[in-house]
Amino acid sequence: MNKIKLVVFDMAGTTVRDNKEVETCFAEACSQTGLVVSEERILALQGYSKIEVFQMLWDEKIGKDHPEYEENVFVSYDTFREILENHYKTHEIIPIEGCLETFAYLRENGIKIALTTGFYRIVADIILKKLGWLEGLDENHFNMDGTAVIDLSLTPDDVIKGRPEPYMIKKAMEVFGIEDPWQVINVGDTPSDLESGKKAGCLLSLGVTNGTHSHDQLAAYPNDGLINSIAGIIEIVKQQNVVEHEKI
Repeated sequence: MNKIKLVVFDMAGTTVRDNKEVETCFAEACSQTGLVVSEERILALQGYSKIEVFQMLWDEKIGKDHPEYEENVFVSYDTFREILENHYKTHEIIPIEGCLETFAYLRENGIKIALTTGFYRIVADIILKKLGWLEGLDENHFNMDGTAVIDLSLTPDDVIKGRPEPYMIKKAMEVFGIEDPWQVINVGDTPSDLESGKKAGCLLSLGVTNGTHSHDQLAAYPNDGLINSIAGIIEIVKQQNVVEHEKI
């Protein structure tokens, strides 16, 4: 019997090749709407729900009590959405190296695959559609008949709050009827990914170092291991399931 029942993956930078699209689009939206934000600050907020990022940035600049706070947040967010959606519609999107092989191994071993993201649903679906991963998912983005590449897609739109809170991971567990978080591995390339896995109580919350953050950057945050790429998950799952078999 497998110990690991579910692996939860981030999208951009973890399963989907990241060429700093989000950082570039954020910087452009900030520039167009009067926010002066450093590259380091934008990088630190990767993985968060995008509307929450602009809420934080405008709070830092003028405070939530400022009469123009809410308007500024939505102007920046709407500008970002337009820039980001246009980018993903007009540029190539490809899986990160080792992704499809990792998915294939998990599926062959009956382990569910859930994708989570800081993107809102429209952008997540643009990416999934261009990859061909939307095929086979129902209206709830669930792999009802087993024909899809992934088993579930979740965005902050599907829960009460996005990362670094654990609600997307917990939602995935609920969908698959998994009660024990020690049957779940969480994988991402940002500090907020790692934090969400820790808050969910996952057996492992792992960082990949070939996405938006380097090994040294992720090492500064609580984690259960850093791997060079998503392909490292295969050996980790094998080890965990061997340990479980020996216990039995």
